[in-house]
Amino acid sequence: MTFANPTNEELHSLLKQVKTIAVVGLSPKPGRPSYAVSKAMQGFGYRIVPVRPAVDSVLGEKAYASLAEVPDKIDLVDVFRAAEHIPAVVEECLALNLPAIWIQEGIVHEAAAEKARAAGMTVVMDRCILKDYVALFT
Repeated sequence: MTFANPTNEELHSLLKQVKTIAVVGLSPKPGRPSYAVSKAMQGFGYRIVPVRPAVDSVLGEKAYASLAEVPDKIDLVDVFRAAEHIPAVVEECLALNLPAIWIQEGIVHEAAAEKARAAGMTVVMDRCILKDYVALFT
């Protein structure tokens, strides 16, 4: 992989600035990684906005079928979708002028990540936001 993630200092700065995280693919099932990670991040004070069609709410927050439907300011998009869905998520982020995308651990799509970065987005890929938060803040 030639893609380079932000440095730990840049990740620390990003996570300090972020207030609202839209989680694409947030499962309502407590046993799923997206649920556990999002619940933990919520516990650390972040507002979690579920983005998942056919779900009314997750973790006590109203769910939206797409990023475009979220009425509030989104500081970061955290993606729990398979790699083949990443280009579409990046396109939606770019259309909405969102500042940052975090593609979860185990998910890699270099072309989409590079496109987002070239358009000015902060891009983190193949890393777990919770693991990085714990390493950087606790």
